[in-house]
Amino acid sequence: MESHAKLRCRCGEVTGRVSGASPSKLNRVVCYCSDCQAFAHYLGRADLLDAQGGSDIVQAAPAAVAFDRGTEHIAALRLNEKGLHRFYVSCCKTPIGNLIGPAIPFIGIVAQAFEGDAHSRDALVGKPAGAIHGQDAIGAAPPGSRKVRLPLMLRALRLVIGWRLTGQAWPHPFFDRATGALKYPVKVLSKAERDALRSLCGPRPVEAAR
Repeated sequence: MESHAKLRCRCGEVTGRVSGASPSKLNRVVCYCSDCQAFAHYLGRADLLDAQGGSDIVQAAPAAVAFDRGTEHIAALRLNEKGLHRFYVSCCKTPIGNLIGPAIPFIGIVAQAFEGDAHSRDALVGKPAGAIHGQDAIGAAPPGSRKVRLPLMLRALRLVIGWRLTGQAWPHPFFDRATGALKYPVKVLSKAERDALRSLCGPRPVEAAR
Protein backbone atom coordinates (compact mmCIF):
# COMPACT_ATOMS: atom_id res chain seq x y z
CA MET A 1 0.00 0.00 0.00
CA GLU A 2 1.28 3.47 -0.95
CA SER A 3 0.35 6.84 0.48
CA HIS A 4 1.71 10.31 0.99
CA ALA A 5 3.82 10.75 4.11
CA LYS A 6 3.41 14.22 5.59
CA LEU A 7 6.44 16.22 6.72
CA ARG A 8 6.32 18.87 9.42
CA CYS A 9 9.01 20.80 11.26
CA ARG A 10 8.86 21.02 15.05
CA CYS A 11 7.07 24.39 15.12
CA GLY A 12 4.80 23.69 12.14
CA GLU A 13 5.97 26.61 10.00
CA VAL A 14 7.32 24.27 7.32
CA THR A 15 5.27 21.42 5.90
CA GLY A 16 5.71 19.04 3.01
CA ARG A 17 5.26 15.47 1.88
CA VAL A 18 6.92 12.37 0.48
CA SER A 19 4.72 11.06 -2.31
CA GLY A 20 4.17 7.35 -2.88
CA ALA A 21 5.60 6.42 0.49
CA SER A 22 5.83 2.74 1.35
CA PRO A 23 8.45 0.52 3.06
CA SER A 24 9.37 -0.98 -0.32
CA LYS A 25 10.10 2.41 -1.92
CA LEU A 26 12.07 3.99 0.90
CA ASN A 27 15.18 3.04 2.85
CA ARG A 28 15.53 3.68 6.56
CA VAL A 29 18.76 3.41 8.52
CA VAL A 30 20.20 4.70 11.77
CA CYS A 31 23.47 6.53 11.13
CA TYR A 32 26.03 6.96 13.92
CA CYS A 33 28.61 8.95 11.93
CA SER A 34 30.23 11.89 13.68
CA ASP A 35 29.11 14.24 10.89
CA CYS A 36 25.43 13.54 11.51
CA GLN A 37 26.04 14.01 15.22
CA ALA A 38 27.86 17.29 14.58
CA PHE A 39 24.98 18.54 12.43
CA ALA A 40 22.44 17.83 15.19
CA HIS A 41 24.61 19.60 17.77
CA TYR A 42 25.14 22.58 15.46
CA LEU A 43 21.35 22.97 15.25
CA GLY A 44 20.95 22.52 18.99
CA ARG A 45 18.88 19.41 18.27
CA ALA A 46 20.68 16.68 20.15
CA ASP A 47 17.17 15.56 21.13
CA LEU A 48 16.95 13.98 17.67
CA LEU A 49 19.87 11.62 18.43
CA ASP A 50 19.46 8.34 20.25
CA ALA A 51 21.48 7.53 23.37
CA GLN A 52 24.46 6.40 21.29
CA GLY A 53 24.37 9.38 18.93
CA GLY A 54 22.38 7.81 16.11
CA SER A 55 20.27 9.72 13.59
CA ASP A 56 17.18 7.89 12.31
CA ILE A 57 17.18 8.63 8.57
CA VAL A 58 14.61 7.83 5.86
CA GLN A 59 16.02 7.92 2.32
CA ALA A 60 13.69 8.95 -0.50
CA ALA A 61 13.82 9.91 -4.18
CA PRO A 62 14.17 13.67 -4.81
CA ALA A 63 11.08 13.79 -7.05
CA ALA A 64 8.99 12.32 -4.22
CA VAL A 65 9.90 15.12 -1.79
CA ALA A 66 8.14 18.50 -1.90
CA PHE A 67 7.52 21.37 0.50
CA ASP A 68 4.27 23.31 0.30
CA ARG A 69 4.65 25.86 3.10
CA GLY A 70 7.42 27.79 4.80
CA THR A 71 10.14 27.38 2.17
CA GLU A 72 11.48 30.82 3.08
CA HIS A 73 12.83 29.18 6.26
CA ILE A 74 14.92 26.56 4.42
CA ALA A 75 18.71 26.87 4.67
CA ALA A 76 21.68 24.55 4.18
CA LEU A 77 24.91 23.67 5.94
CA ARG A 78 28.10 21.88 4.88
CA LEU A 79 30.58 20.78 7.50
CA ASN A 80 33.34 21.37 4.96
CA GLU A 81 33.65 22.31 1.29
CA LYS A 82 33.18 18.69 0.15
CA GLY A 83 30.70 17.60 2.80
CA LEU A 84 27.08 16.61 2.40
CA HIS A 85 24.51 19.33 1.82
CA ARG A 86 22.48 19.29 5.03
CA PHE A 87 19.20 21.17 4.85
CA TYR A 88 17.23 22.43 7.82
CA VAL A 89 14.65 25.05 8.68
CA SER A 90 15.73 28.22 10.47
CA CYS A 91 12.47 28.63 12.38
CA CYS A 92 12.98 25.67 14.72
CA LYS A 93 16.19 24.01 13.52
CA THR A 94 14.55 20.85 12.25
CA PRO A 95 16.74 18.91 9.76
CA ILE A 96 14.81 18.14 6.56
CA GLY A 97 17.27 16.59 4.14
CA ASN A 98 20.83 15.32 3.73
CA LEU A 99 22.29 14.65 0.29
CA ILE A 100 25.50 14.61 -1.70
CA GLY A 101 24.15 16.56 -4.66
CA PRO A 102 21.71 16.21 -7.56
CA ALA A 103 24.00 13.76 -9.40
CA ILE A 104 23.15 11.08 -6.82
CA PRO A 105 19.37 10.96 -6.45
CA PHE A 106 18.58 10.44 -2.81
CA ILE A 107 17.53 12.61 0.11
CA GLY A 108 17.92 11.46 3.69
CA ILE A 109 15.19 12.89 5.93
CA VAL A 110 15.30 12.65 9.70
CA ALA A 111 12.49 10.31 10.75
CA GLN A 112 11.16 12.75 13.35
CA ALA A 113 10.20 15.13 10.54
CA PHE A 114 7.46 12.73 9.48
CA GLU A 115 4.08 13.38 11.08
CA GLY A 116 2.63 10.78 13.40
CA ASP A 117 3.80 8.65 16.29
CA ALA A 118 6.48 5.98 16.11
CA HIS A 119 3.98 3.21 15.33
CA SER A 120 2.30 5.01 12.41
CA ARG A 121 5.72 6.10 11.09
CA ASP A 122 6.94 2.49 11.08
CA ALA A 123 3.84 1.38 9.21
CA LEU A 124 4.23 4.10 6.58
CA VAL A 125 7.98 4.16 5.89
CA GLY A 126 9.13 0.88 7.42
CA LYS A 127 11.36 0.17 10.39
CA PRO A 128 15.12 0.81 10.20
CA ALA A 129 16.79 -1.81 8.03
CA GLY A 130 19.99 -1.51 10.03
CA ALA A 131 22.62 0.78 11.54
CA ILE A 132 25.78 2.20 9.98
CA HIS A 133 29.02 3.91 11.08
CA GLY A 134 28.90 2.40 14.54
CA GLN A 135 32.61 3.18 14.96
CA ASP A 136 31.51 6.73 15.80
CA ALA A 137 28.84 5.74 18.32
CA ILE A 138 28.88 6.98 21.89
CA GLY A 139 29.62 4.04 24.12
CA ALA A 140 29.22 0.53 22.72
CA ALA A 141 28.47 0.36 18.99
CA PRO A 142 25.09 -1.16 18.09
CA PRO A 143 25.44 -4.79 16.92
CA GLY A 144 26.53 -5.05 13.30
CA SER A 145 26.92 -1.31 12.82
CA ARG A 146 30.72 -1.30 12.52
CA LYS A 147 30.86 -3.60 9.50
CA VAL A 148 29.72 -3.04 5.93
CA ARG A 149 26.43 -4.91 5.67
CA LEU A 150 26.10 -6.07 2.09
CA PRO A 151 22.28 -6.52 2.06
CA LEU A 152 21.83 -3.00 3.45
CA MET A 153 24.26 -1.53 0.93
CA LEU A 154 22.70 -3.38 -2.00
CA ARG A 155 19.20 -2.28 -1.01
CA ALA A 156 20.24 1.38 -0.95
CA LEU A 157 22.11 1.00 -4.25
CA ARG A 158 19.14 -0.69 -5.90
CA LEU A 159 16.82 2.11 -4.86
CA VAL A 160 19.17 4.91 -5.98
CA ILE A 161 19.76 3.28 -9.38
CA GLY A 162 16.05 2.70 -9.77
CA TRP A 163 15.26 6.32 -8.94
CA ARG A 164 17.72 7.50 -11.58
CA LEU A 165 16.51 5.10 -14.28
CA THR A 166 12.86 5.98 -13.68
CA GLY A 167 13.46 9.74 -13.77
CA GLN A 168 12.94 10.40 -10.07
CA ALA A 169 16.05 12.58 -9.73
CA TRP A 170 13.95 15.59 -10.83
CA PRO A 171 12.20 17.78 -9.89
CA HIS A 172 14.42 18.36 -6.88
CA PRO A 173 13.26 20.22 -3.76
CA PHE A 174 16.68 21.77 -3.14
CA PHE A 175 18.34 22.24 -6.56
CA ASP A 176 17.28 24.03 -9.73
CA ARG A 177 17.23 21.67 -12.72
CA ALA A 178 18.07 24.27 -15.38
CA THR A 179 21.16 25.62 -13.66
CA GLY A 180 22.06 22.89 -11.16
CA ALA A 181 22.34 25.61 -8.52
CA LEU A 182 21.12 25.44 -4.94
CA LYS A 183 17.75 27.05 -4.34
CA TYR A 184 18.65 28.03 -0.79
CA PRO A 185 21.57 29.69 1.03
CA VAL A 186 24.34 27.42 2.29
CA LYS A 187 26.90 27.97 5.03
CA VAL A 188 30.22 26.10 5.13
CA LEU A 189 31.63 25.68 8.63
CA SER A 190 35.13 26.81 9.46
CA LYS A 191 37.66 24.39 10.93
CA ALA A 192 37.27 26.08 14.32
CA GLU A 193 33.50 25.58 14.20
CA ARG A 194 33.92 21.92 13.21
CA ASP A 195 36.46 21.29 15.96
CA ALA A 196 34.10 22.76 18.57
CA LEU A 197 31.36 20.38 17.47
CA ARG A 198 33.61 17.30 17.37
CA SER A 199 34.08 17.40 21.14
CA LEU A 200 30.35 16.72 21.48
CA CYS A 201 30.38 13.69 19.17
CA GLY A 202 31.51 10.08 19.38
CA PRO A 203 33.41 7.92 19.54
CA ARG A 204 33.92 8.31 23.25
CA PRO A 205 32.87 6.45 26.42
CA VAL A 206 29.36 6.99 27.72
CA GLU A 207 30.75 8.53 30.91
CA ALA A 208 32.42 11.32 28.94
CA ALA A 209 29.11 12.15 27.25
CA ARG A 210 27.33 12.93 30.50
